[in-house]
Amino acid sequence: MKNFRHLLLIAGAMALGACSNMPGPTRSASPTASADNRPDPTILLVPVRIEDPALASGCWAQFYTGRNFQGDMLTLVGPAEVQSMDRGTARQLKRDIDSVSVGPRATLKVYEHAMFRDRTVDFPANSREGGLMRKLGFGGRIEAMKLDCA
Repeated sequence: MKNFRHLLLIAGAMALGACSNMPGPTRSASPTASADNRPDPTILLVPVRIEDPALASGCWAQFYTGRNFQGDMLTLVGPAEVQSMDRGTARQLKRDIDSVSVGPRATLKVYEHAMFRDRTVDFPANSREGGLMRKLGFGGRIEAMKLDCA
């Protein structure tokens, strides 16, 4: 993967370099047309890693739509309570959650029904569950949740 990124970076730089030598709307093909002799700007493609300071606290849970942490991902930063997942996009989310990863300073409790009722399943800090259908035992749908910070 690292070699692939390196090759992609080189290919991108070469492509941009080739484009910078082409005459454009502000550049004349004739070297005598401009008295200003400055180099074209250099554009570098640099891999960037963005980290949210809220995630650095370690109180978060990440939910994945696919088994074994695959598919789309949603991050909930705590402390947080979700009383009901029956409105808007949460309605689809409760059907699609199939994996969960809990941060090192968080505990997650999921509920079978809205308003924190009936059966629950707890996920301790630093836990990962790649198949919620098996773990939950109540149909695999999460109706409410609490994310507490340690």
